[in-house]
Amino acid sequence: MEMPLKADEVISRIKQLHTNGISISKKQVKQNDPDLMRSALFYFPSWEHALKNAEIL
Repeated sequence: MEMPLKADEVISRIKQLHTNGISISKKQVKQNDPDLMRSALFYFPSWEHALKNAEIL
């Protein structure tokens, strides 16, 4: 198993997706960027928490 992204990388990738107008719905991210989802859930209790930390929600 590869190493998860660092917490700050998770945040910046979420912000980048959001800025680029790419869907940040849990389902879409799980399909399109499973590494990001896996890493987000490694550091945060839920995808919603990760979005709040990225100041999206």
